[in-house]
Amino acid sequence: MNSPYNEALGATLIERTKREQIVAVSVTFPGHTDDDTEVSLDELELLIDTAGADVVARLVQRRDTPDHTWFIGKGKAEELKEICLAVDADTVVFDNELSPAQQYNLEKLLGRTALDRTAVILDIFAQNAHTLEGKAQVELALLRYRLPRLRRGATARLSQQRGGIGGRFGSGETKLEVDRRRIMRRISKLETDLKALAHNRTLQRKGRDRSGLAAVTIVGYTNAGKSTLLNRLTHAGVLAEDRLFATLDPTTRRLSLPGGEPVLLTDTVGFVRRLPHGLVEAFKSTLEVARTADFLVHVVDCAAPDPDGQIAAVREVLGEIDAQAVPELLVFNKADVAADVAAELVARHPGSVAVSAHTGEGVELFLRTLADRLRAITRVVELLIPYERGDVLASVHREGEVVSTFHGDDGVRIRARLSDASAGRLSEYVVHPA
Repeated sequence: MNSPYNEALGATLIERTKREQIVAVSVTFPGHTDDDTEVSLDELELLIDTAGADVVARLVQRRDTPDHTWFIGKGKAEELKEICLAVDADTVVFDNELSPAQQYNLEKLLGRTALDRTAVILDIFAQNAHTLEGKAQVELALLRYRLPRLRRGATARLSQQRGGIGGRFGSGETKLEVDRRRIMRRISKLETDLKALAHNRTLQRKGRDRSGLAAVTIVGYTNAGKSTLLNRLTHAGVLAEDRLFATLDPTTRRLSLPGGEPVLLTDTVGFVRRLPHGLVEAFKSTLEVARTADFLVHVVDCAAPDPDGQIAAVREVLGEIDAQAVPELLVFNKADVAADVAAELVARHPGSVAVSAHTGEGVELFLRTLADRLRAITRVVELLIPYERGDVLASVHREGEVVSTFHGDDGVRIRARLSDASAGRLSEYVVHPA
């Protein structure tokens, strides 16, 4: 018997038994240029390729507002139909977000499936979810997306089902209503399960907090090289492929900085322009590692067509999860293939660094810069530790950076950089905050 998750994925948004032929469509609205549209369409084409289909034609229109019926104008919709017939397209994908009514009207007019950017991203996430939490998060986003798009099928009514007393006089409950109620029950169950998983994640994070180690989270645009950088720094063995959203699940590893102080380094799911709000909501417990981090390493692909646009897209998502106030270090990756662009970006973003996670170029400078930034946000405290408390002394060395040591008659006086959590736990030994 198929699980609800498998059933949700059974009707995957893009068929993968063969490479589908796709026509990509976009509308340029006021405030955006034709170049903006082309860059976004190029990214949509990469998303479609990742989902397992091929773009065979493009159609672009400039409008002041979306058409409420077809999103594009009636004439353009007819032109789209002709293009689909000419290239024998299976599906039409809009770079913009379609309402359920617009999607239905387009499919009726075109005689083929019409999807939007959100549907493609959801399909990719569905392919790449592997952990229990990841699968639940993706299924929740899928069901929330599909709920308003349920349509009446050929067997519209279940005549054997009655609505209680007097039900024999009614026409019975529609299959649409049964499907909607079934999906709502499943959504409720998934939300409950994810709350429990989020609680477990919170307990794990509290355990890490008690270790006193600074939490550093790697964020960035999808395929910017976050997992490759984590592997380079910690030999984590995380899947790193040259494709969008290769990894969805966070991975945490211990990293020793040049000064000897250890930190916890976490890789996260990649972001993308106009990341569906439903995915942000579903993945909030996973993205929580960015909001609760002490520091963010914001990895940017300097070889991308629009690095600044990618930076803005990542910061927009960080704002959605209330992580915009966390200090960040911009790291321009792939400097080995775009050295001139990397140098220009570093010059335009003071304090940033350029690296190549693939070759290791610039990694030492990055680690020194990260260590300096972390020192700037940690407290230097002075502690007096009795000689018989070797365990406390070891804890200070393990959790922070020792600045100076003096052996006196009453114990060891140490000045050390410690996180707030470590300083609080060792408060009985603190004699003078520096």
